[in-house]
Amino acid sequence: MARFLTLDDLGEVKGKRALVRVDLNVPMADGAVTDDTRLRATLATVTELSDRGAIVLLLSHFGRPKGIQRPDMSLSLVTRAYGGVLGRPVRFIEDCQGPGAAEAIATMEPGAIGILENTRFHPGEEKNDPALAAAMAELGDFYVNDAFSAAHRAHASTEGIAHLLPAYAGRAMEAELKALERALGEPERPVAAVVGGAKVSSKLDVLTNLVTKVDHLIIGGGMANTFLAARGIDVGKSLCEHDLGAVALGILDAAERANCTVHLPYDVVVAKEFAANPPTRIANVHEVASDEMILDVGPAATEALADVLKTCRTLVWNGPLGAFETSPFDVATVALARTAAALTQSGSLISVAGGGDTVAALNHAGVAGDFTFVSTAGGAFLEWMEGKELPGVQALVR
Repeated sequence: MARFLTLDDLGEVKGKRALVRVDLNVPMADGAVTDDTRLRATLATVTELSDRGAIVLLLSHFGRPKGIQRPDMSLSLVTRAYGGVLGRPVRFIEDCQGPGAAEAIATMEPGAIGILENTRFHPGEEKNDPALAAAMAELGDFYVNDAFSAAHRAHASTEGIAHLLPAYAGRAMEAELKALERALGEPERPVAAVVGGAKVSSKLDVLTNLVTKVDHLIIGGGMANTFLAARGIDVGKSLCEHDLGAVALGILDAAERANCTVHLPYDVVVAKEFAANPPTRIANVHEVASDEMILDVGPAATEALADVLKTCRTLVWNGPLGAFETSPFDVATVALARTAAALTQSGSLISVAGGGDTVAALNHAGVAGDFTFVSTAGGAFLEWMEGKELPGVQALVR
């Protein structure tokens, strides 16, 4: 695993200015934060640095202002909520670079915490402008990146600045990187991957990379229909990318060459309409009627997948097996998630999951806390599964 420095490598920090890149891009409604997951993810790093006497300066984006100062995307809107989650006073600083910010920071005492204004108010942020990165770096003595969810972007506050100051991984970033290394870097074998979701096209690179890395690839969601159709199975009215049949067959061929077993459902739950609790039936995949759509994996296939997980030591999960948001098409996802959670809790399985839909599905199943690690990162987790280098992570490697 590539070597990166952590907070354990920091020396004396009392009175030093720590520029900490976090992800405070939280959903809001009527002026209130509706999900504080990302705020809570920063607490370990921020409290540790504050307790050690550093002046903690938080850098983050918020929304997509595209280089324009927009009051509705000011991080001042998040400051009070963050202070509430942190349980400590938090100051808002009206810029993330320049003399005004420097003057405000100069009045801060050791242990104080401040949120700098939205980095994306500056056009140079998303362009990774060296001048902006240098202006930000002038405000700090060292840099900590604790925002894995933004690590797939080479921006001034995620990548550029890391080359200008001593750079460290925060506690959340450290936990994420260690979990990902255990899952696909140097995993205990056999390794299984669950990949679900609506479309093959959105996860082509993931599937192509995984067949060379895992022993079992479990494909669910709408994308399973594309693979079934590619094998000549009539999937009726199901969501299916028929134009990607050749691509799907290519992935299956690559898996065979790599000794990766691909698991597709052989019994499915079908309905004539996609709605809550419609009339459904369980069908063999060869018996789907032309006016029916596949909306979940069937019970026999789900049980067989559970048996596969019982033979594995490591699991990576991204995406649901069925249309889990709508009952009763959540049954397979919930059942397999609970199996994975039980195996994890018994010590026989290392389970790493990530992506927005996946986190929602695991929460729905009541088992998110029982997996070894659940990443809240969306795009960054997906790009990691694609085997891509993440600029924000690479910039930390020493």
